[in-house]
Amino acid sequence: MSKFIASPATTLSGNLKVPGDKSISHRSIMLGSLAKGVTKVAGFLEGEDALSTLKAFQAMGVKIERNGDNVTIHGVGINGLKKPEKPLDLGNSGTSIRLMSGILAAQAFDCELVGDESLSKRPMGRVIDPLTAMGAVIKSNDGKPPLKITGGQTLKAINYDLPVASAQVKSCVLLAGLYAQGTTCVTEPAPTRDHTERMLKGLGYEVNVANSQMCLTGGGELTATQIQVPSDISSSAFFMVAAAIAPKADITLTGVNVNPTRTGVIDILKLMGADLTLSNQREIGGELLADIRVQSSVLKGINIPQALVPLAIDEFPAVFIAASCAQGETVLTGARELRVKESDRIQVMADGLDILGIENQVLEDGIKIQGGTFKKPTAIIESHHDHRISMAFAVASLRCNHPIEINGVDNVMTSFPNFVELANSAGMDIVEV
Repeated sequence: MSKFIASPATTLSGNLKVPGDKSISHRSIMLGSLAKGVTKVAGFLEGEDALSTLKAFQAMGVKIERNGDNVTIHGVGINGLKKPEKPLDLGNSGTSIRLMSGILAAQAFDCELVGDESLSKRPMGRVIDPLTAMGAVIKSNDGKPPLKITGGQTLKAINYDLPVASAQVKSCVLLAGLYAQGTTCVTEPAPTRDHTERMLKGLGYEVNVANSQMCLTGGGELTATQIQVPSDISSSAFFMVAAAIAPKADITLTGVNVNPTRTGVIDILKLMGADLTLSNQREIGGELLADIRVQSSVLKGINIPQALVPLAIDEFPAVFIAASCAQGETVLTGARELRVKESDRIQVMADGLDILGIENQVLEDGIKIQGGTFKKPTAIIESHHDHRISMAFAVASLRCNHPIEINGVDNVMTSFPNFVELANSAGMDIVEV
């Protein structure tokens, strides 16, 4: 187990290139493997989560070559996967296990999906239920991994109303729908990231999107293509907040994914008064990119609009740090989903803010944070092995007078392997020990 010691720093500057988008990296491996032909991926995230997906498809007979962040996938077609010799270990990756369940529910072979201690505690009923309704046979540990999926089932299309806005569940059902008899439709209660729909279209598969419903008909084929993975906005969020709260800051994040289903963090920070501007907006491979410049800002507390919550669900640990440095109170509600991430992110962040001397009140589906000053002279934070908690509190060091010690930072490798290196290049002072 490793830890960060994040010491105070006052100045941030430079042009930063954050690694590739995790969501798109996962999907490029999955859909590239199911396509006919050779798919070439540039900008692939070399984090442990995305590599778990890559290794799983290699274990199912897909030839995948990797040279740094360039990946070549020799697709086997929609029905070309082979039975793995042993359980597929997906590490810490909730995206992998949930999306792959949709694909594997329709295969001719049995398989088992396992993960690390953290993943083994995460709820999978949200994907088991709709897949079972489609005809899948899945055994779990009381709704949690490992998942044992019985092959040879014939799936039938369903119309599914998502009980909670979740891109992972939506994607799982749509991926199962590739194999189902008939037309599968998913209706979501609020917009969620749409990378699956965009990439399916990019690989030549028709997806009909109307208002809040996505439909596709099973039995088609995917055709190989070239995929450019933009920088991950979830990882970029730590630097957006860092620049906004630092006493002296002027940074530009280049080539960031600004897909409209992911930009909640930008909207929230702007509402708080962040000096944040987008430039050089362009579209590559169906995804929108932009350069994001952020300068030191005077932030104010806000009531976070509920419509923005699903569009910023992974970025809230960083937003909580921004709220801690803002003038006045910030209130988040409608974010119960945060309690079933890699950790209970509401409670774990609240515990850390308590240690730093920030007044807060935990709500069932959110939190109230009173902006103030990080004033505890000695701070030891438990991240509960949650990568986003670890990075959020590292960013808090920019407004501290004393170092922060953050325990359990090993899983930062899952999403942002060069976080410390990039942060220090911009002017932060983080040591991993």
